[in-house]
Amino acid sequence: MNEELFITGAGVSASSGIPTFRGNDGFWTVGSENYTPQEMATRWMYENNPADFLLWYFKRFASYRTVKPNSAHYWLADKKLITQNIDGLDGRAGNTDYISIHGRLDKVVYYRNEMDKQLPFDAGWDEIDITSNPTDEVLKEKLLKKFKIRKIGNTFSPEIGISLKPYVLLFDEIYTDLYRISEAEQWMKVANKMIFIGTSFSVNITSIALRSAISRGIDIDIVDPEPVKLDYENIEYFKMTAEEYCEMKKLKS
Repeated sequence: MNEELFITGAGVSASSGIPTFRGNDGFWTVGSENYTPQEMATRWMYENNPADFLLWYFKRFASYRTVKPNSAHYWLADKKLITQNIDGLDGRAGNTDYISIHGRLDKVVYYRNEMDKQLPFDAGWDEIDITSNPTDEVLKEKLLKKFKIRKIGNTFSPEIGISLKPYVLLFDEIYTDLYRISEAEQWMKVANKMIFIGTSFSVNITSIALRSAISRGIDIDIVDPEPVKLDYENIEYFKMTAEEYCEMKKLKS
């Protein structure tokens, strides 16, 4: 049985208008006035400085909540798919069972132990009214209220089981079954081919997938305008965009 597994990164969503994470305009290159992105996008920051965390998160991510899927997302809609992207575009394109291994922009969870498994639910970003161009301080107040974070003593602190947290894997968090890691690893074990599209191989999930593929000697396709060269013989490189690759596959089918 053909068990192709597609693993996608930010390059798939680039033509939808979402910057790649580590490019010059990427999410991970734009910090706040006082912190780097690697300091802002952490569970520690959420717990200790929730107002600044939520403001940074809202500005970096939620501003892209209205973007549309592109032809690559639609082609991948019926494929076995693990994506590093949190934009939710694969779901909007019709893929009903893909694994968003780093979470989703359009979902939130309750603030709980990160090992606890729970069902993410709709973030309801439209509840944050920005039509009046609120100041950062006003926006912080709106976000704290939405995420049910209240002042305890002299500081705002999230409360276990009450406060909400963006459904996104932060820099100081680990892959857990909240993000379906066990299921993702099982998909890797039964795949007879892996196709990596639009990823720089700079995140842990690609390392996990590569180890699985190489240990079993299965074929790999790498799709990227500037593909990373790997020391493995069963690789075919496609120096093209995600949309070009998907169009080529459609024409061949």
